[in-house]
Amino acid sequence: MKRLNHRNILYGIAVFSLASCATPKVSELKKAKELPDEIIKTEQNSTQFQQINLKAYFTDQHLLELFDKVVQANPDFQIAQQRVEIANSFLQRSKMDLLPSLEIGANASGDRYGKYTMEGVGNYDTNLSPNITEDQKINRDFTPNYWLGARSSWEIDTWGKLKNKKLAAQKKYLASTEGLRLLQVELFTDIANLYYQLVALDNRLAIYQKNYNLQQRAFEIVLAQREVGKATELAVQQFKAQNNNWLAEIEHIKVEIVTVEQAMTTLTGSYGGEISRGTVLMPTNMEILNKNINVEAVIHSRPDVAANYYVLESSQADAKAAKAAFYPKIDLGASFGLNAFSTGTFFNPASLAGQLLGGLMVPVFNKGQLKYEFNVANKEQEIAFLNYQKSVTTAFNELQSILKQTKIYEKVLKLKAEEVGFLDRGVEVSNDLYVTGYANYFELINSQKSKLQAELDLLQFKHQNTRNNVLLFKALGGKLN
Repeated sequence: MKRLNHRNILYGIAVFSLASCATPKVSELKKAKELPDEIIKTEQNSTQFQQINLKAYFTDQHLLELFDKVVQANPDFQIAQQRVEIANSFLQRSKMDLLPSLEIGANASGDRYGKYTMEGVGNYDTNLSPNITEDQKINRDFTPNYWLGARSSWEIDTWGKLKNKKLAAQKKYLASTEGLRLLQVELFTDIANLYYQLVALDNRLAIYQKNYNLQQRAFEIVLAQREVGKATELAVQQFKAQNNNWLAEIEHIKVEIVTVEQAMTTLTGSYGGEISRGTVLMPTNMEILNKNINVEAVIHSRPDVAANYYVLESSQADAKAAKAAFYPKIDLGASFGLNAFSTGTFFNPASLAGQLLGGLMVPVFNKGQLKYEFNVANKEQEIAFLNYQKSVTTAFNELQSILKQTKIYEKVLKLKAEEVGFLDRGVEVSNDLYVTGYANYFELINSQKSKLQAELDLLQFKHQNTRNNVLLFKALGGKLN
């Protein structure tokens, strides 16, 4: 009869174990849509593009110093560094889950059993037994229990649940490091754009001041001609109005400079102060544009794409761990130490005690809960893939757009530079023609305004081209060190 009962128990365990093996399927790791072979056609004999370095790409020493300040003092960057450390702590903890736990300690307790309880009757009967010594007799009024030793437990990772949890933590850590790199790139992009905006404002201020000084010469000619009756008061007032307009623009530019400097000191974690800077905007690196670009390698070297891919891998590992939770859980345990009910015999070798445990737990009624958890993990994997695909698409289109715009800007800058040259000569001619009476004051004013506007337009295109080149570093997945 006992054999039959044991056999039924074993059969029952086997049935429950087999039932737990009916688990849902984890989705395969998806790949992003295939990218085109090249973005823009380059010369057939051009060399292969190599990943660019930060200090080789940005050569302005003032800007490089600002990069160092951002890394050292920007609070957002420091917070991100702490999050990377947190992710690393989760990773180290997940590694520990694969190892047996070990605890060393001591316990002391005491019980007073009732006279009509099983323990009370058992202790009374034990004390009357002729088979025990005096040291083995139990204190019936208050029965103490002392234990000193070590306990260990170990979950056998038969189905890979703990291994996949460790893998998920590892991928999350890698995603956090790429996230830190992405934040660093974005901070560098922001500080570079603000820096060159400041340089552009300085240049704009210089253009207004130079043109104001040039117009003062024309204004002096008009004043002299009014004195001899060759110019009217209307001409004088027109020149005065334009002078005031330019002086107001000069003061407004100074306000913009203060605003940009404040934004830069905030990014670098400083309390105000002036920003040291150069005078030249960033030129186009045509050498990069004339090289063959491996689009696949460039895009997947970007931190935003890499981070999303690690998140995708992490989500699949989480889904596999959720699937493994459906299978039977196997635990092993052991304890070893000194155990006695009296202090006098506690350190006696005969008080050494040990225990070995083994367990097999099959999820039955909580299987519905495990199913919901698995569905969540599977959907998280799908969301992670969509985010990864989105980042790849964004990176490709961004790189394509920036490269095309940069080549177009080169043509625009050449045409605008020629226009400024023509108008410089036009101002000289208009001054001569006015003095000789072949041009009126209105033509003189217009030539000055046209020259100023052309110089401002050229500066604006140079600034836009610089912003494009700053973004190009990010788009090409440049190295930060």
